Amino acid sequence: MALTDVKIKNLKPKAKSYKVSDFDGLFVAVQPSGSRLFRFKYRMDGKEGLLSFGKYPDVSLLQARQKWDDARKLVAAGINPSAARQEGNVLRQQENANTFEKIAALYLAKITIEGRAPATLKKVSSFIAIANKDFGRLPINDISSAIVLKTLKKSEAKELYETAHRIRSTVGAVFRYAIANGLAENDPTFALRDALIRQKTKSRAAITDKDALGGLLRAISGYNGQNTTRLGLELLAIVTTRPGELRLAEWAEFDFEANVWKIPAERMKMRIEHAVPLPRQAIKLLLELKEETGHGRLLFPSTRSFHRPISENTLNAALRRMDYTGEEMTSHGFRATFSTLANESGLWHPDAIERALAHVERNEVRRAYARGAFWDERVKMSEWWAEFLDELRTG
Repeated sequence: MALTDVKIKNLKPKAKSYKVSDFDGLFVAVQPSGSRLFRFKYRMDGKEGLLSFGKYPDVSLLQARQKWDDARKLVAAGINPSAARQEGNVLRQQENANTFEKIAALYLAKITIEGRAPATLKKVSSFIAIANKDFGRLPINDISSAIVLKTLKKSEAKELYETAHRIRSTVGAVFRYAIANGLAENDPTFALRDALIRQKTKSRAAITDKDALGGLLRAISGYNGQNTTRLGLELLAIVTTRPGELRLAEWAEFDFEANVWKIPAERMKMRIEHAVPLPRQAIKLLLELKEETGHGRLLFPSTRSFHRPISENTLNAALRRMDYTGEEMTSHGFRATFSTLANESGLWHPDAIERALAHVERNEVRRAYARGAFWDERVKMSEWWAEFLDELRTG
C-alpha cells in the first residue's frame, strides 16, 4: 500500500534498519536512530542503483514522490539518475565558484596587467567593492538587472548620479569579460542604460577672456607659495596637458635636444603615447625646475617624499590662494582656455588643436594620419601660444 504522512510518522526504529515501500522502487529506510530516509531503487543495464532523496520531514512525501518521478523518467530515457545528479552537482559547484566577486577580481587583474593608470585602477576597485557588497557572492549567472539596479539606486538616493553611472559601466565591463571567457551568458547592465538619472555635465571652469587671462598669468608669476607649484602652473598654461599628466611627469620623458616631452601611453587617458612640443619658454621653466628637483625621478615630488608626486589638489589649491574660485578657473581649465583662443585665432587647423589636446580620433585610419600630419603645425602652434601668453602677461 502507498505510504501516507501518518504512516511515516508512526514508523518506529528497530535494532536494525528496515524499509517500507511506497511504490515502484520508492521506499522509506528507517534507521535505528529513528531517521526516516527516502530512497529510490532502480535497475539500468542489468545493474541495481540506489538514489537518496533526503530525510523526512525535511523532505515531504510529496517532494519525495516528485523527485522519484523525475528520476524514473530519466531511467525510462536511458539516463542514469545517479550520474545525472553528480553532473548537476559539478555544474552547481562551478556556478558557485563563478561568483561576481571572483570574476571581478580576474577582470581587475587583467586591466592591471594591461597597464591602466593607478588612478583608474583605484576607481574601478572602489566601484567593484560597492557591487561586491550587494551581490559579490552570487553566481554571476544569477545576477539580474533588478539586482544591479537596486545597488545603483542607492547611489542615486544620495544624489551621486555620476557614481551610479560609473558603477553600472564597471559592472557591465565585468560581465562582458565573463561572457568573453564563457563564464556568463548575458550582461544585465545593458537593459539599464536608460534607467538612471543623467546629471547635466558641468564644464570645468576656465578663463577665456584675454585681459582676464593676462591677469591670471601675472598672478601666477607673483605667486608666493612653493616655487615648484608656480613653475607647475606656468608650465601647464603653456603645454596644456591634463594636470595629472604633468603632476606625474618624470625627467626621463623629456628630450632637451629635440625639445619634446613624450608622455607614455599608460598615463594617457586614451592609452596612446602623446608627444608635446616644447617652446623655448617651456624649456626655460623646465631648466629652472630641474635645479630644484632634477636629482630625483619626478618633476613635481611631494614635500613629504621625493618618491611620490604632489597631490592632485596642489595646483587648484594654489589658484584658490590667488583668489580664483572653482567657478572661475581650475588647473584643467587651461586646456579649454587654449582650445578656445587657438580656435578663435583662425591660424590653426582644428584637427591640429585637437591633436595638441590629445583628443584621439576614433577612426583608426584618421588617427594614424593625424599623429604625424600635424606635428610641424603643432610645433609652430606651441611657439605661437607661448609668445601669446607672454604678450598677455606683460599686458
